Amino acid sequence: MARRKAWGWLIFFIVLLAWAVGRASSQDQALINSIRGDNLYKAYCASCHGSDGRGNGPMAAWMKVAPPDLTRIAAQNGGKFPLERVDRIISGQEPLPSGHGTRAMPVWGPVFSQVTRDQDLGRVRIDNLARYLRDIQR
Repeated sequence: MARRKAWGWLIFFIVLLAWAVGRASSQDQALINSIRGDNLYKAYCASCHGSDGRGNGPMAAWMKVAPPDLTRIAAQNGGKFPLERVDRIISGQEPLPSGHGTRAMPVWGPVFSQVTRDQDLGRVRIDNLARYLRDIQR
């Protein structure tokens, strides 16, 4: 009887652990408190695009489609940085220009809007991040 009870507890804890791991992996990225573009970039973009924005982040080697060099956006658009378009790409309102099937880049609009006191801060975060990308153009 004691052995059966021990197995029951073991199975219970395994199921509980599996549930917790599944729940944690399915939750959205946590929202940082800052609305500054450089802080948002470091927290949400640098792992793929690199700390310098050139597409050389630590996760880049594991991706099917290499992350683009974000410091060349203006150069690829005739020397003009398309701020509004970059806003729409970050928020998920416009498809990525690569055309490589499914969207590999996360849609940050909903994550950036995870605030209870002011939903407009999501738009501010997106705009600040896009302006940071504008500022790192070479």
